[in-house]
Amino acid sequence: MCGLTGFWDPSKTQQREMRFALDGMLDVLDHRGPDERGSRLYVEQGLALGHTRLSLVGLDHGHQPIETSDGDFAVTVNGELYGYKRIRTQLACETLSVDRKSDSAISLPLYLKHGLAMVEHLRGEFAIVLYDHREKRLLLIRDRFGIKPLYYAKTERGIVWGSEVKSILKHPDVQAKLCPKAALHQMMQVMVPGSTSFEGVQAIQPGHMMIVELRDGRLETRTKRYWDLNFPTSHDPNPDPAEYVQGVQDRLVDAVATRLEADVPVGCYLSGGIDSCSILGLATTLQQSPVKAFTIAFDNAEYDESHIAKLMAERTGAEQELLLLTEKELYGPAFERATWHAERTFYNTLAVAKWHMSRRVRACNYKAVVTGEGSDELFGGYPFFKRDWLGREDEGGIFAGAILAEEDLQHSAWQDLCGFTPSWIQPWMLTLEKIRPLLSDDMQDLLREYDPVAAVAGAIDADAVAGRHRLDISQYTWCKTMLEGQILTWGGDRMDMANSMEARPAFLDHHLAEYAVTIPPEVRIRDGVEKWVLREAMVNVLPRELYERKKFAFMAPPAHTDPIKRAAIQEMIDHWLTPQRVQTLNVLDAGRLKQFISDAWQETDGTVARRNDIVMNHSLQLHMLQGQYVEGLPLPVVD
Repeated sequence: MCGLTGFWDPSKTQQREMRFALDGMLDVLDHRGPDERGSRLYVEQGLALGHTRLSLVGLDHGHQPIETSDGDFAVTVNGELYGYKRIRTQLACETLSVDRKSDSAISLPLYLKHGLAMVEHLRGEFAIVLYDHREKRLLLIRDRFGIKPLYYAKTERGIVWGSEVKSILKHPDVQAKLCPKAALHQMMQVMVPGSTSFEGVQAIQPGHMMIVELRDGRLETRTKRYWDLNFPTSHDPNPDPAEYVQGVQDRLVDAVATRLEADVPVGCYLSGGIDSCSILGLATTLQQSPVKAFTIAFDNAEYDESHIAKLMAERTGAEQELLLLTEKELYGPAFERATWHAERTFYNTLAVAKWHMSRRVRACNYKAVVTGEGSDELFGGYPFFKRDWLGREDEGGIFAGAILAEEDLQHSAWQDLCGFTPSWIQPWMLTLEKIRPLLSDDMQDLLREYDPVAAVAGAIDADAVAGRHRLDISQYTWCKTMLEGQILTWGGDRMDMANSMEARPAFLDHHLAEYAVTIPPEVRIRDGVEKWVLREAMVNVLPRELYERKKFAFMAPPAHTDPIKRAAIQEMIDHWLTPQRVQTLNVLDAGRLKQFISDAWQETDGTVARRNDIVMNHSLQLHMLQGQYVEGLPLPVVD
C-alpha cells in the first residue's frame, strides 16, 4: 500500500539537514506510493518519519504519518489491516477514538491500549514504524510472514529504515557496498534470513519487532518475536479428513472475503494452478460483479499454463486479461529494472514477468489483486515436501535442475538441525558446487572459511523443528527462508509495488495458517496427492481438469530453451560482464566465467542446462546491482 522510510540519530538535530536526507530517501520510494507524500520531523530528537502513499482504503482520509493530537505518538503503516471497521467501533465504545477512516488509523489507539501487544490484534500484511515520544521508543514491526518488507541499518549513532533497501542507501551515513557473503548466497539462491545484498543492511524478520529506545543519549536496540508458524509435536492419530476439509474451506472463504474489501476495485492474479483458481472461484461468488483476472502466458508450451487459466476464467465468467511474454519482454531494459527493484538476484525471469504483469494491472486501472501465494507452503504443495516425507518418485521434467536435485545430498548442519537435509535446499547446494570453480581467488578463500549452507541452517530456530514430523520440518524451514526471501520479495511485493500495485495473498491469513499447521500430514498429502485437503475443500469450485492436475512449476522459460532468448541474454552478458566490472566486483573470475558461458551454450542435458541458466542469471544480476547501486548507473526506460 505504501512506502516507509526514516531515521533516528540523536546527534543530528538540524532541521535543514534532516529534511534534505529524508526527501532523498522518499524520492526513491515514489513507486510504492505515488498518491501522496508525508513526513514528520522530531527535530530535537533527530528523528524523521517518512511515508509515500498508495491509496486503497479511506481514499480521502489516509494521510500519514498519523499522530495523536498532542504529537507524542506518531505512526507510519505500509500494508492492510483487515477488520479495521470492527476494531475502530470497539475502540470508540471504550472512548479510544480513531479520528480517520483508513485502516492504518487503528494502529495508534491499539498501541495506547495494549502497548507492544497491539500486534496480537492486527490481521493482514503490514510493516509499521511507530514512535512513542513519551517513552523515547521506536518500534519497527513486520507482519507474521514478511509479506511487507522492512529493512534497517545501524549507523555510528543512529538507525535508518525503509520499505526498500534503496531508500536506506540514500541516507548520507550509509554506504552502498555489496556484501561478499551475500553474493555467495545469491549465487546459490538461498539468503540467510534477515540478510540483504548490502553490507550493514538487515531485514526485520517476519513475526518480529525491533524496539529502539533512547537511554543516556544513545540508542539501544532489541528484537522480539511475537509470532511463529508453530507446528505441533504430535498430530491426531485418527483424523477425520472431512473435518479438516471443512475447516480449510471456512477459513479460506473468510480470508478471501476479507481481502476483497477496499475503496477501489480488487482483481485476482490467475495462473493455471489450483491456488489462484481457488481464489478466483471464491472471489467470483463473493463479488456482485464479474472479477477481473490477470494471467501471464509464455511462448513455450512446456512452461505455459494459460490454457488452464482460461478454463477457470470461462467457468467463473471473469474478465480475463492475458499477457503474452516473449524474449523482448523478459530480457533487456525490463530485466534491468526488475533487478533494481528486487535489490537481489533471481534465478528465473519469472520476476521480470511479474513486473510486466503488475504494470498491466495498473494500466487497467487496478491497484490491488488477491493472489494464491502461501498455499503450497501450508498444504504441502511442492514436490520437495513430498520427497522429504514419502521419498523419491519420478517428478523429473522441468523441476530437475531448478527446484529438485537429481541426486540425494546431505549436509552436517542440516542433519544436526532436522535429522535430514531438506530436499528444497539440495538443488541450491548443487548450484553452489557449480559456481565454486568460477569464483575469484579471494572468494574461494572466503568459501573455505565460510559455509553458506551451514549459515542458513544456523538461522533456523532449532526448538521450532525439534520433535516435529518430517513434512512439518520441511515446510517450516522453507517458510523461514525461501517463502520470505524469494516468493514474497522478488516474486511478490517488490515486483508488484514497482508499479504501485498491491498484492494480497489470502492463504497467508494467519487464522488460516494457524489452523493449517494442525492438519495431519496424511490429510495434507493423501495417497500421494499434494494439497489434498485444499483440493477437496475446493472440489466444487475448480474445473475437473484442474482438480486432478499435479503441481506445475510456475517459471518462465529459461534462456537455453530458445535461440532468440539465448541471444537476448548474451547481449546483456556482453554489456554487463565486462572484464573490468567482473574484476572490480571480484566475486567471479572473468576468464573462468567467460569459459563457463561458452561451454553452457553447448550443453544438451536439460537438467544441467537449467542449472547453467540459473548461474548466468545470478552472475549477470550481481554485476547489474554493482552498476546500479554502487556505480550509480541510470536505469533504462522500458517502452
